[in-house]
This record gives sequence, C-alpha cells and structure tokens, in this order.
Amino acid sequence: MANISAADVMKLRKMSGQGMMDCKNALAEADGDADKAMEILRKKGLATLQKRASRETSEGIVISKSSDDGKTVVFATLCCETDFVAKSDDFISAAEKLGDYCLACPADEGIENLANTEIDGKTFSDVITETVSKTGEKTELGDYARYSLDGPGLIAVYIHFNHKVGTMLQIETSDDGVAASDVLKIAANDIAMHITATKPLALDKNSIDPETIEKEKAIYAEQVQGKPENIIDKIVEGKMKKFYAENCLLEQPFVKDDSKTVSQVLAEAAKAAGGDAKLTRFARFDVG
Repeated sequence: MANISAADVMKLRKMSGQGMMDCKNALAEADGDADKAMEILRKKGLATLQKRASRETSEGIVISKSSDDGKTVVFATLCCETDFVAKSDDFISAAEKLGDYCLACPADEGIENLANTEIDGKTFSDVITETVSKTGEKTELGDYARYSLDGPGLIAVYIHFNHKVGTMLQIETSDDGVAASDVLKIAANDIAMHITATKPLALDKNSIDPETIEKEKAIYAEQVQGKPENIIDKIVEGKMKKFYAENCLLEQPFVKDDSKTVSQVLAEAAKAAGGDAKLTRFARFDVG
C-alpha cells in the first residue's frame, strides 16, 4: 500500500474540493494515484445521484449573469433537496459557475444543451456530479434562458431577496439613448418585479396557447347554460376580457399603480425617455 502523505491529501482536496477524509480514503483506494482518486470521488457523486434519483429537488437558487458588454444576459435555476444545502458554500459555488456555463452555452434554451456545455474540459454535468459528492444531495438544473440584444434595447433582471424566484425581460427601444435612460431602467425593473409577483401566463393574448383559450371559453359557456345564445356569447366575451386582463402581462393592472396597465407604464416611461419601447419577451423562474 502506498504511503499517503498529508501533502498528497491536501493536493487532492485542492483539486477536488472534497473533505479531508474523503480525499484520504480515495487516495488509499487508488494506491496513491491522484488521477484514480479523482475518478473514485467522481464515481461517488454519480452513485449518490443514482441512489437519490427519485428525490424531489424543491430547493435551490435562481441565478443570472451578463456578458461584459451587457448585450447578452442568462437566467437559470439550480435545484437541490433541502434549504440547508442550497445555502451551503459548495452549492453556491456551483451556482456561481452555472452563470459562466450559461454564457458559454451555444443555445438560447434547453437544460440538456447547458448540461453538456464544456469549460476547460469540464461539462456542467461534471460540476453537478462533483457537487453531489460533496453535499450528498441530488442536484439538478431547473430552467435556463438566454436573451441577446440585436439592436437598441435593454434586458432587465429581478431576483427576489430569497433567491428562489425571479424574472428576466427584454425591451426593444427606438434608440440607444432611450435604452440607457434611468427612467426606462427603473420601469423595466419594476415590471420585472411585477411579473415575479403576478405570474402572468403570457405577454399578450396572441401569445396564449389557442387550446387554453378554447378551454376557458368552454368552461365559461358551461357555467351559463340555459340562457339565450346571444346572452351566452356576451357573457363569455366579458369573462374572457377579464381572463386576459388577469393573465396577459401587458393588460394586467400594474402592481404599484393599478390605475394603469403594464403597457401604459412602459409607454409613459419610454415617452419620458424621449422615444418608444416595446416589451418583447420575459421568463419567470422559481424553485420549490
């Protein structure tokens, strides 16, 4: 059996981020070979993942990161089993790395693409495996989105203080000056907070799945069976108008001032900035 020195253990601990005893045991099993010990530690993580595959990952962190030029912003969630692990240094470190992987990912969405993205020879799947071997809990990617600006505009992100829910949105503007104005940046952040609080189904009624609309209409029509056809149509139309106002972002009453819709708040901010603005898309992510 190879003589395992304290220096060997410390070196492996620095390489792997694992605990002292885990590193010592891995080196002993690998007969002092550091590369084999690293593989043993990785297999430990994979075994834990397999063992806990059926566990719920209802805790975690919402993260975001911007490119240096601010033209691309990524948004994602990393999930685990308990709040205790979600607050641990090892899990937070993995979440911070996730931002770099999101920016390096060539695709705008899809957690499979993100998991297979590689930085310095290591995929994010490898990062997850290493994290699991440290925490002993199932860890997995939740959601992922990547927004990029092709012209004038801004991308705003709001993440709630608990880091469990947040929103990213993209706004196109008539020129760079409007996008850079404080009044529009404040409005964009407020709208992101609004989305986080209200959970809109879609940007506008044209963005809602037609099947969802037909189901809602059928439910409302069923509720007023027995009335004349023309009355039913008017009632359904009125209920659908309310449905759109409650579920379509641009038609929703703004949470900070319900005398205005979100669309009006954005239009007023753009006008104050000296131009026009259009909210084109948003993503709302949460864990739990």
